[in-house]
Amino acid sequence: MNVHVIRANLVVSLKSFYREKTVVFFRIAFPVILILVFGTIFMERDKEIFDLDVQDLDQTNSSAQLAKAIGLSGRFKINQVAPAVNAAQYAKDNKRNLVLIIPKGCEESLMHRMGLHDPNASVTLTEIHDPSSFGVTTKMQVLNIVIAGINQEMSGKPPFIKLAETSILTKKYRFIEFFVPGIIAMAVMTASLFGAVNVNAELRQKGVLRKLSTTPITRTDWVLSNILYQFILAVLSTTVMLLVSYGVFNVSLAINAWLPVFVALDVFAFVGLGMILTRVAKEAESAAAAADALMFPMMFLSGTFFPVEMMPEFLQKFARILPLYYVNEGLRASMVSVDNMAALRYAAVIGIFAAVVFVLGIMTTTLSEEAR
Repeated sequence: MNVHVIRANLVVSLKSFYREKTVVFFRIAFPVILILVFGTIFMERDKEIFDLDVQDLDQTNSSAQLAKAIGLSGRFKINQVAPAVNAAQYAKDNKRNLVLIIPKGCEESLMHRMGLHDPNASVTLTEIHDPSSFGVTTKMQVLNIVIAGINQEMSGKPPFIKLAETSILTKKYRFIEFFVPGIIAMAVMTASLFGAVNVNAELRQKGVLRKLSTTPITRTDWVLSNILYQFILAVLSTTVMLLVSYGVFNVSLAINAWLPVFVALDVFAFVGLGMILTRVAKEAESAAAAADALMFPMMFLSGTFFPVEMMPEFLQKFARILPLYYVNEGLRASMVSVDNMAALRYAAVIGIFAAVVFVLGIMTTTLSEEAR
């Protein structure tokens, strides 16, 4: 191993990276854009104020007070719907995902309940909703909670059965805290896989590797310099993503020794996989297509954008054989739940995978064969 040769090749690679503005964008800026977009969409969902259309068919002081009480909960902005219109048609025409109808007889039922102490007197509010609308289920759940609170205040009696929440985590985490480790894992995977595929396939196709075999650089020097190059860029990309996440969204993530470990394992695993692909598919175009075929299932099925538990059971089983799943879960175990034992288990799995594919990748990268 020649340190001077490795350093020279690394410097050349870094200068080439800096000169390629498109590569810089997709390596560093694109993951940051994903964090900004998704973080903005899902930020502070627990404090979100929903628009709620209310049609008051009773038109009494009691029904007006009920609508006002829903608004005073702090979770809804009330929009009044004229009693004469068809609520279902109104929802369709105005693209409303939820309309609450207060029926006639609301005040009369309330008088029976409060004045005559009739326990059977009640009023049924109708929820007209669009089940295909994103977030309407959450909106209806919040409304049910608000209505339950109003019921309790009207009865004047505290509930007999209460619920107390205890989290298994020391802090309350938001979606953005779940999302950032997944984007880090995905960005490092994508860059390492395509970096290895593009560099090796293009240089092989152009005959550069054949010429390298006649120079003092060895296969070990070549592989190590490329690994070091990918790791430096991965650290740079990860640092930028974390700075943006902390600066814009004030994330609460534990930064510890596991972070560089999983970044390094991510690099080794997918650089090794990329070296294998360039040996199987020697043309740059076919190698890139093979990388796409591997990358996209892992990107969407490994829990990068949403929890694996949300998928059907057969897809969950498939996700658990994908290497990116273990990088995602390992980073979340170390950064979110701060579970060192879980992080160690995930690191062991991805470490074994990385060792196997990296050794196979080195074995397939033989400069001397290119000269024949």
